[in-house]
Amino acid sequence: MEGMGNLLYEAALEGNLTTLTDLLNQDRLALDRFVVDSFSETPLHVAAMLGHLDFTKEILRRKPELAQELDSKRSSPLHLASAKGYLGIVRELLRVNPDMCHVCDRDGRNPIHLAAMKGRVGVLRDLIREAPSAARATVDEGGTVFHLCVKHNQLEAIKVLVEIMDDYDQFVNANDDYGMTILHLAVGDKQIETVRFLLMYGRAEVNAVNANGFTALDILTQSRRDVKDFDISECLRGAGALRTSPQRSTNSNHIMMNLLSHRTTEYTSANNTHNLSKPGQVERISKRRDALMVVASLIATMAFQSGLNPPGGLWQDDSPDHQAGQAIMAFKYPTQYSYYLSINTIGFIASLSIILLLITRFPFHHRFFMWLLTAIMNLAITSMAITYAESIFIFTPKSQESSVDIVIKYGIIAWSFVVTLLLLLQTLRLLEILIQKFDKLMPKRRVHTTFTDSLP
Repeated sequence: MEGMGNLLYEAALEGNLTTLTDLLNQDRLALDRFVVDSFSETPLHVAAMLGHLDFTKEILRRKPELAQELDSKRSSPLHLASAKGYLGIVRELLRVNPDMCHVCDRDGRNPIHLAAMKGRVGVLRDLIREAPSAARATVDEGGTVFHLCVKHNQLEAIKVLVEIMDDYDQFVNANDDYGMTILHLAVGDKQIETVRFLLMYGRAEVNAVNANGFTALDILTQSRRDVKDFDISECLRGAGALRTSPQRSTNSNHIMMNLLSHRTTEYTSANNTHNLSKPGQVERISKRRDALMVVASLIATMAFQSGLNPPGGLWQDDSPDHQAGQAIMAFKYPTQYSYYLSINTIGFIASLSIILLLITRFPFHHRFFMWLLTAIMNLAITSMAITYAESIFIFTPKSQESSVDIVIKYGIIAWSFVVTLLLLLQTLRLLEILIQKFDKLMPKRRVHTTFTDSLP
């Protein structure tokens, strides 16, 4: 039997019908022995996995019982064909034994689950039409086939399920063992297109809560930051999404939240949590900090390299006038080298200062500190621009110095004007905010003074 079995496997691997027919003519019980004996997989498993349609048809014609045989992972041929997306083989297996749609493998997944996970939409349609109840079987900690689609980012499979299943809305809003709906999962995984589809066509409950009492909007604010956060937030809020109140907070936390939101604490809020109560302010500040960190790191790297490799390079030999490793520019253009090194050092120190401030627990929610960071960044960028100009002067031949001098001069002037204008506008904006806050405090102080003056 072992020799015959190996030959059948070889034929299944190649999908060779001629070899299969010859072997079965030699031993008509060859396929029956696969049903009786313990084999991890049958030739039908192999053919279904490799997509040999004609080979599959011939085996099913001769021994249809093989369609219900399971391998060592408890997978049937239908499992394998569904996962691979071989629609023709799936249809042949369904014709022989449609009940195999309900059989689960070692991971508790039936063929519909596998087709959904892999996004085999054609196979998924046929399987659900043949066995709609199998699509309602739970899997993966109480989740549904919709949960599997979202976990594996298969939006097209979700669309097919919504199209075919009449009661799909019950499963769209179904919870797994952790109370998570597919909207929770899609938001947490930043699947913006899936979120849009569920909100527009999927009848998803936008304010459903999970086992921890969190809505989809809560999960978005607690998940990792991503460029898609703004679009997802807009979709959720447009559908009426809300955040839940912290029911598990202590009494002191409730009191603090009430104090922060009360008008009588405007002065305290301005000094400690300015603008953090505005929707999206924390996210915008965080993104701005990330951008500053990237730019500051880039400038620091450029300044470091410019310091180690000044224009003109380094002397490679020793002589009475210089030593190997010293800057050539320092000997040929001492004044420009001193200027170049000073400006480059300013940019390097400014960028390092920004990095140091960003990695500390500095109160960047204050507008003043954000203004300070921006001013330091402007200094660092301007230093890099001047360093570039100095380098160009050194590289340029004397015959072209006049034209380059004009371009660089006016370029620096234009750049300085732009930077100064931006810094001035930011300063005026900061002063405007401070004046507005001062005006809000003045009525309270005037009322207090009038009351005390009326006392005997």
